[in-house]
Amino acid sequence: MDTPAPTTTCSCCGDPLLDERRIDVRFGLPDVAFELPEEARRSPGPSALLALEGAGFFMRCLLPVRLTGETELVLGAWVEVDGETFRHAADVWDDEVAYPQLVVRGRLANAVKPWGEDVLGAELTGRVEVADELPYLVEGHGPEAERLIGEVWDRDDVLARFPHPLPVAIRMDLGDGWSVERSAGFSARFEDGVDQFATQGRSVAATLFQDTEQGRTPEDFLAALIGEAPEVPEGQEDLERLPGGGVRYAYWFTPGDTGRTRHELYAYAVEPDGSAAGLFCSYEEAGQHAWARHVWRSMRRER
Repeated sequence: MDTPAPTTTCSCCGDPLLDERRIDVRFGLPDVAFELPEEARRSPGPSALLALEGAGFFMRCLLPVRLTGETELVLGAWVEVDGETFRHAADVWDDEVAYPQLVVRGRLANAVKPWGEDVLGAELTGRVEVADELPYLVEGHGPEAERLIGEVWDRDDVLARFPHPLPVAIRMDLGDGWSVERSAGFSARFEDGVDQFATQGRSVAATLFQDTEQGRTPEDFLAALIGEAPEVPEGQEDLERLPGGGVRYAYWFTPGDTGRTRHELYAYAVEPDGSAAGLFCSYEEAGQHAWARHVWRSMRRER
């Protein structure tokens, strides 16, 4: 399936942004396939049809999920079908007249996050809505399938479950009410208690802190978090007050001992109750400093 062409650019870094109204995510195989040896897989020709020895017959379909912000997530997911449907689909797949009439009924074969096991096996019906595309799953049978297709789901909550790069920026939950923006095109992982986002030439690491000393002001806890920060040139630090009595601070510089040009931004946000978040941004181009500051300012805590 073609990816939508870029139409706008990011206001903070200039990167091209894709159409936010439709996001396509593809599942490579049915979940059960990962439990079987590769030689158990057979395809009658079209890559969207797969037979698994001892596990059944599967067809890739398009599962549209409505998200907030007038966004649609279209999942290239697998559906388990009966043998008769499978063989009929293989027969008509390349037939310009018969293929548009194809109707598919089967059970969802991917535990799509964030719904997981609740939707695995959900029964759905698919129909060909566009002649040169896969069938769209447009009708659900049973409560979970009907909810999946019929409800509007929180955009960030759903998209944050996909760690691979997405064409849009989303807000990531860090825990304890804290969140930060994960920029478009960044992959995500969580390792050793740190949320990490990365793309070519740029990376972000975010972590949380809790003050163990009673009675310290946000400014005092911030000073403890910063520790012995390196001296930075004038104008390369920023201190801002947060609503409710908190404080946030950032400093940035260009290390001279790395063997290659790299810029770094270190930032913190501290709330009066001792909860704090720290952020580290690394970027190769000086022009991406606006992006790093944007990520820093996106870090916030819901009270």
